[in-house]
Amino acid sequence: MNRNIENLISSIGKVIVGKNDTVIRLISAMLCEGHVLLEDVPGVGKTQLITALSRSIGGKFNRIQLTPDVMPSDISGFTMLDQKTGDFIYREGAVMCNFLLADEINRASPKVQSALLESMEEHQISLDGVTHQLPKPFLVMATQNPVETYGTFHLPEAQMDRFFMKLSMGYPSEEEEVKILERTEMHNPIMNIEQPVMTLDDIITLQNEVKKIRVTEQVKNYIVKIVSATRNDRNTTLGISPRGSIALYKASKAFAYIYERDYVTPDDVKNTAVSVLSHRIILSPQGKTAFGTSEEYVRNLLKNCEVPSMSAGGRR
Repeated sequence: MNRNIENLISSIGKVIVGKNDTVIRLISAMLCEGHVLLEDVPGVGKTQLITALSRSIGGKFNRIQLTPDVMPSDISGFTMLDQKTGDFIYREGAVMCNFLLADEINRASPKVQSALLESMEEHQISLDGVTHQLPKPFLVMATQNPVETYGTFHLPEAQMDRFFMKLSMGYPSEEEEVKILERTEMHNPIMNIEQPVMTLDDIITLQNEVKKIRVTEQVKNYIVKIVSATRNDRNTTLGISPRGSIALYKASKAFAYIYERDYVTPDDVKNTAVSVLSHRIILSPQGKTAFGTSEEYVRNLLKNCEVPSMSAGGRR
């Protein structure tokens, strides 16, 4: 594994117990300049995860608790008149940071959801004819509770599609929970990260290096074949858009980079497909009966999609 990534995972591991797979996927999304939707029940460590990431890198972290009365200006900021100078001054909103936790995004009004997702897509804010660039790197981790839906606003499919990955932490094992109890006995575990192990410039460098990872024609065709299979299937009412294939392409390159390869293998595609694709699919009634969840549908799709053999040039 890449030494820088290994150090970052180790630092986050001082706070988060036993969720290395989720941590690696979150890091891969960051390396691809993507954003993450974390769908899970309360109390499993979602806030600690993004806080540990930002503390390990030394970036600015903001958190906003989304409720129906939150306004778009709380997200993007606003301009106000300075009575002394007569000039309009921009007051920063929650998105002016490197790492933003948008807690319970499905409790925000559609107007606020749109304001957040627009800044995620454009990496900038336009107010009163003035464009404000967001800091780099910029990562949004939005959370939602999949169980309690009273008083929530469902994210439309077009907005779900803008999240690079959808992740879930899940409950810890009994052994992991014992370690959690021990870590929280004296102080907040986040204090275990005393100093950053990487800088923001380091992350930008890694993002540029990921873009250089090679992908053979066989693997590109494999990605397109997986995505295309969802578009003309009786088990789906909404297949994956080209944005989904681009995301899978990028995520596969990030996984290859994390494991110190300069080329992508079909296994990189397989390892990222469920996290990248499942939230972009709507199953038909037949599909729900056959597979239950879109995650299981993607897993079955990967089993039935022919895996290309890698040419010698792809391994050099």
